[in-house]
Amino acid sequence: MFRTKRSGLVRRLWRSRAPAEGDGEADARTHGSGGCCLGKATKVARSNVGSEAELKALTHSILKKLKEKQLEVLLQAVESKGGARSPCLLLPSKVDTKLGQQSYSLPLLLYKVFRWPDLRNSSELKRLSCCESYGKINPELVCCNPHHMSRLCELDSPDCGPSSTETGGPIHSAPVGLSDTLALSESSGDRSRWCVVAYWEEKTRVGRLYSVQESSLDIFYDLPQGNGFCLGQLCSDNKSPLVQMVRAKIGYGIQLTREADGVWVYNRSCYPIFIKSATLDNPDSRTLLVHKVFPGFSIKAFDFDKADCLQRPNDHEFTQQPRTGFTVQISFVKGWGQCYTRQFISSCPCWLEVIFNNR
Repeated sequence: MFRTKRSGLVRRLWRSRAPAEGDGEADARTHGSGGCCLGKATKVARSNVGSEAELKALTHSILKKLKEKQLEVLLQAVESKGGARSPCLLLPSKVDTKLGQQSYSLPLLLYKVFRWPDLRNSSELKRLSCCESYGKINPELVCCNPHHMSRLCELDSPDCGPSSTETGGPIHSAPVGLSDTLALSESSGDRSRWCVVAYWEEKTRVGRLYSVQESSLDIFYDLPQGNGFCLGQLCSDNKSPLVQMVRAKIGYGIQLTREADGVWVYNRSCYPIFIKSATLDNPDSRTLLVHKVFPGFSIKAFDFDKADCLQRPNDHEFTQQPRTGFTVQISFVKGWGQCYTRQFISSCPCWLEVIFNNR
């Protein structure tokens, strides 16, 4: 009975593996046109990493060595796609496996099988702060839970023409939104918070400001084990079909994490998010770009050190913000700016405004 259950868990895990490159589902989840997450890793050929039969045999041999409880932990993480709070899966970090002509560490191979078939190197990854292995250097045991990891964004400039403000066209007024002073004054009674979050649907703010005290916050619409800012519980009168469609696609949403070097945003949803931040671009550029972040990717949306010395006299939106803090704007599913039909984020169906306190 024991062996039968283990074999069943192994079979379920193999059926739950990530779609390989060339599969429509995989392409929709990890690829797209433009944006910051189309690093070189997404262009590796499938033929370079061994055959499907070889991968299956190798994966089965590894999984059959795991204890039943470890298999259950891995299955919970994989089947819930990170929605359930699964514990760490601690396995030896020094074990190497060979697939085709390429050698992989045990953690890297499991990340490839169950999340990113195009993954080549651990330098493409960022460990989430919820993980026991976070911040540890060369431990004997390392967490191999694939949903305790994220892919790092590679920042690329969007390939599109200049905006109307760069070509001498009309300069539109800044979009609606909270000023830093207003946002911080609304939550002035809460001195332990490091940021506040506002949720908007087009030009209307929905619900109250959400003050953040913990180092990590989940912002979601529907999460199996959600604990944080649930957008699905807010009362909205917006009947727009587009807003309702995007609202339903927010799903697991994002994870906002304050770390030593800045604030990171991890896209937990099944659709891209779009981010605009003063610290994501070259300080000498004339305007702030909007960066596309695909599912499963993380981006350092706010850099503390860069924020201390930023000056953008030519950016109309930036100069409207008092120096008491800085704002990051995040839109779900729909982009805005010079590469999109929507020029301002206030035209996006569902979006967030994250206002940071001083360090």
